[in-house]
Amino acid sequence: MLLAFRRRTLCLALAAWSAMAPSAFAADSPGYDPVRTVVGIRTLVGAEARSARTLGTERDGSGVLIGENGLILTIGYLLLEAHTVEVTTHDSRKTPAAIVAYDYETGFGLVRALRAPDALPARLGSSKDLAAGGKTLVLSRVEGKPQGTPALVVARRTFAGYWEYLLESAIFTAPPHLLFGGAGLFAEDGGLVGIGSLFVNDAAEPQVFSPGNMFVPIDDLKPILADLIAKGGRVGPPRPWMGLYSTEVEGRVVVTRVSDESPAKKAGLAPGDLIIGVGGEKVADLADFYRRAWAQGTAGADIPLDIVRHATIAADREPKIERVIVHSIDRIRWLKVDKGL
Repeated sequence: MLLAFRRRTLCLALAAWSAMAPSAFAADSPGYDPVRTVVGIRTLVGAEARSARTLGTERDGSGVLIGENGLILTIGYLLLEAHTVEVTTHDSRKTPAAIVAYDYETGFGLVRALRAPDALPARLGSSKDLAAGGKTLVLSRVEGKPQGTPALVVARRTFAGYWEYLLESAIFTAPPHLLFGGAGLFAEDGGLVGIGSLFVNDAAEPQVFSPGNMFVPIDDLKPILADLIAKGGRVGPPRPWMGLYSTEVEGRVVVTRVSDESPAKKAGLAPGDLIIGVGGEKVADLADFYRRAWAQGTAGADIPLDIVRHATIAADREPKIERVIVHSIDRIRWLKVDKGL
C-alpha cells in the first residue's frame, strides 16, 4: 500500500509539473536557450575494441555545449575507444568532432565540434543544491530533433556500478527518459546540473521498483574541467583497476564477469566467486568493496581479495576463504584507445 501511495503521489506531482514545464525554465541571459545547447552525438568504434562487446560499435546519444569553440560535454561510454565522432546541432547540421577527454572516475567525456553550434553554451548549475523533489527537464537530441521529459528528482544517493564505478551523490529522476545517454539535466533556472548515464529500475529507492534515470552530477565536473581540457584527463595517479564486473546478491558481492587479459583474469578470479573482504577487512556491499580496494593505493598496487570460490559453493562444500592478490593497472592502458588521452 505504501508503494502504491508513493507511485500515486509521484504521478500527481509529475502531471502538475508537465503542465507547466515549458514555461518554468528561466533564461536570465538574453538569447540563452537550453534546448539549443543540446546536440546529438554518434560514434563509431572498431570491432577489435575492448568495449565493443558491451557497448557496441555504433553508439548514439547526446551532449551539451558547455564552452566556446564547440566544447561539448557528454557521457564517456559514447566515446570509449571511438575512432569517429559526429555531432548533430540544433539546426540539424552534422559536423565531425574530436575527442578532448575521458574521465573514468566520473564517467564524463568531452568532445570539440569542428563547427561550433550556433548557441550560447549551457550555464553550469549547482547539483549540490538539487534535492529530492526538485523539478528538472531532461533534454536529448535524436536525428536533429530535441526530445524533452519533465522529471522530478526522486533521490540523491551513492551509486555503485558493476564496472568498478562509484558516485557518492548520484542524481536519480523519474519518469524515465529513454534517450538518456549523454542527455542534459537542467534545473528550473536553466542551469545544467547533470549528464545522463543510465536507465534504472529502482530510482526512488534501492531494490524497490521505480523506473527512472541516473545522472552524473555537474559538480563532479567542476574541479577537473580545466585539466580535462588541457591534458585530456584528470591530473594525479589513476585509481587501481582490476577488471571485475560485480553485483550484490543478498548482501554479498558476487563476480559476474572477468575482463579478458585483465588483472583479475590473471589472478584466477571467475564468475560466481564471492568477494568476502579486502585485506582481511569484511566488505559490506559493492560500494564498500570499491572504497576498500581503492584504499590499497594507486594503479599498480596489489589488491588482496578474500574470496570464496564458486566451485566450492556449487559443490555445497564447507566455504573456504582464499586470499587472492590482484596486481592492478591503469584501466586506460588496457583499453585500445589513443594513449595520448
